[in-house]
Amino acid sequence: MPAQVNKTRLYLFIITLLLMAIACETTDPASLVNGPAAGLQSNAASSPLLSAPSRTALQIQPPSGMSDSAHPLQIDAMRAREYPGSDIIIERVLDPGSNYNRYYVSYLSDGLKIYALMTVPNSQMPTAGWPAILFNHGYIPPDVYRTTERYLAYVDQMASNGYIVFKSDYRGHDRSEGAAGGVYSRDNYSVDVLNAVASVKRWPEADPDRIGMWGHSMGGFITLRSMVVARDIKAGVIWAGVVAPFPDLFTRWNPGARLTAAAPGSFVYSLEQEYGSVETNPDFWNSISANAYLRDLNGPVQIHTGTADADVPWQFSEMLYTDMLAANQTAELYTYEGDNHNISNYFTTAMGRTIEFFDRYLKTDL
Repeated sequence: MPAQVNKTRLYLFIITLLLMAIACETTDPASLVNGPAAGLQSNAASSPLLSAPSRTALQIQPPSGMSDSAHPLQIDAMRAREYPGSDIIIERVLDPGSNYNRYYVSYLSDGLKIYALMTVPNSQMPTAGWPAILFNHGYIPPDVYRTTERYLAYVDQMASNGYIVFKSDYRGHDRSEGAAGGVYSRDNYSVDVLNAVASVKRWPEADPDRIGMWGHSMGGFITLRSMVVARDIKAGVIWAGVVAPFPDLFTRWNPGARLTAAAPGSFVYSLEQEYGSVETNPDFWNSISANAYLRDLNGPVQIHTGTADADVPWQFSEMLYTDMLAANQTAELYTYEGDNHNISNYFTTAMGRTIEFFDRYLKTDL
């Protein structure tokens, strides 16, 4: 009998310690000190979960040689780069979701430490690993953005349906290193996302052959560019995307997408001065537009837009859909009458279509 009592006390002591650890959990990365959380491995080589050998590198499309001009925005310039990614480091274990675990993680991009939110299903894993969705958030002022405070309902819907979800902060956001800004004039954020794809492919529980990408607003711009660079992305979904080609992306960014002249001193105006207009030098403008490379996509794209979007013209989504069909690519367009930039009124419908689309193209034969 005394031995049974001692065992019972031991079990109660262990349970108490576990409950204390859970009670001390915080999901606010801003409250964390820099560096890995105490008690967690910061060296991938020393952690069994992170010790799997590097997966296959990104399958980058070959440069097309569309233009002789040299500019970092050019798709060929992006294709000429390397995106090694890195091992994913768990910085903090967060409170779990309904059927998935949540982690505050980091990875490397251009030598910068980039933070991200990652979810992993906690049920029986498919033999080849879980399909993964790279989640590209829209514009939020970098000094306001917090990893775990935005897009919670979006991430939860995807994570609870059997996907690894990886939402990169991008450089300069929250605690991520580097300078933020210039998404439409530089490809810094797209570089961060492509390195995120490479990093997710290394994650032992991810299936490197079943990777999709979701993007909202600015994140749609990043999604489209990433998909014409890397063949690893097998399906893309874009909500209210900034997906018009250059220079329309700037000159038609207004209610009704009316054509306007580039304002003196603007980014597009400076490009016109250096490279000529779209009429005099169409090759250059095509060379920096993902829309001109849609024939190289390795997967279908589903597009969602609201006709009352006051932030991004819904006509941009129609432009992309038209371009997709002209490129003989598989595309779906859903237009929500009277809905806003976040598709708030039809959120459940749009998210249901999103999940069904990813299931159709990423879960076949699972």
